[in-house]
Amino acid sequence: MTEHDAVDIIRTKRDRGELMPEQIDWVIDAYTRGVVADEQMSSLAMAILLNGMTRPEIARWTAAMIASGERMDFSGLSRPTSDKHSTGGVGDKITLPLAPLVAVFDVAVPQLSGRGLGHTGGTLDKLESIPGWQADLTNDAMLAQLEDVGAVICAAGAGLAPADKKLYALRDVTGTVEAIPLIASSIMSKKIAEGTGALVLDVKVGSGAFMKTREDASELARTMVDLGTDAGVNTVALITDMSVPLGLTAGNALEVRESVEVLSGGGPQDVVDLTVALADEMTRAAGQEVGADELRAALSDGRAMDVWRRMISAQGGDPDADLPTAAETETITADADGHLEHVDALAVGVAAWRLGAGRARKEDPVQAGAGVELHVRPGERVSAGQPLMTLHTDTPERFARAQESLEGAWRISEQAPAAREVVLDRITARGA
Repeated sequence: MTEHDAVDIIRTKRDRGELMPEQIDWVIDAYTRGVVADEQMSSLAMAILLNGMTRPEIARWTAAMIASGERMDFSGLSRPTSDKHSTGGVGDKITLPLAPLVAVFDVAVPQLSGRGLGHTGGTLDKLESIPGWQADLTNDAMLAQLEDVGAVICAAGAGLAPADKKLYALRDVTGTVEAIPLIASSIMSKKIAEGTGALVLDVKVGSGAFMKTREDASELARTMVDLGTDAGVNTVALITDMSVPLGLTAGNALEVRESVEVLSGGGPQDVVDLTVALADEMTRAAGQEVGADELRAALSDGRAMDVWRRMISAQGGDPDADLPTAAETETITADADGHLEHVDALAVGVAAWRLGAGRARKEDPVQAGAGVELHVRPGERVSAGQPLMTLHTDTPERFARAQESLEGAWRISEQAPAAREVVLDRITARGA
């Protein structure tokens, strides 16, 4: 590979120029090898945040990150693969019921997931609250489970896009996490390297999401759909509401419990609706015409639950074990009669984080039983003194800080609010 000058590359992007393919290949490879210093890459990341990238630049940047590591291959499986990625939110436990539901219909789901950071919960943290469950699998074990069970949720191996792991850590401490080209290439480099045949993206928008506006969410969704399409992956995105928490729980074991309710044919309506909407997209993208009615039936009649139990057991977990509960609880009550008009997702996410459900740094531990449990959904009628939410933690000194984040986080009004749609838009390779 021809040597380039990191300073020239930084200047090009600083001055709103377009990086050449060979410059992108070199800078990603050189940064991964340690030839380009952190301060140089952080300068380039800031220039990208401020000045953006063209579609060819983002595609080449993503390809260079994929080329930094290994690629998985699912072509030997007896069924097609379809995966889902969520950009993260509060109470977003959708992967847990979704993966086994899709697997019911002869579509393999290789769900490589992550841990939570800040106010957004991590799928692996949730599942690790199940006694015995293990996140780390070898590639061979993952393939065997996909063939046998049809669904796997596990940690991504270190070999997938190592450039992304290094660059993500840098973005986290340099104020460049929000750069849409870098978010899109980070997500898609891992998903394309993973080797899935179809990918459905759940792009969250609202106070509890990284994208606060519909415009930013649409730009991110379009960028990722283009990247997937250009790489030969059948990709579609749903833009979904994250202005209020998903379901009634935010926290690890609390969300597992709610997911099991959904797999038992119950659970909150918004969690069921989004699970079915994403399952419909995933099965269609894999060539299976199932339909929403049949998907809902598989949640009600135990077929999805059967796959869940096998999936958890295959990774050492006990699906019948009691889930951890927090040692201490504190209840917040309504201060007026009326309709619960709104509950702010970010405030609930921060409260769950402060109670111990999340982490400030990657190496921090989490409490399995900590989090926030809502007793009322927006739109429902409440009376003064009625419980609105319960806070859970093992460390009661955390209650005060959690309650601070919830000040002003809900509104009670005389009028019932308008019905809320969870799925706001659909972005495909042919347009929205």
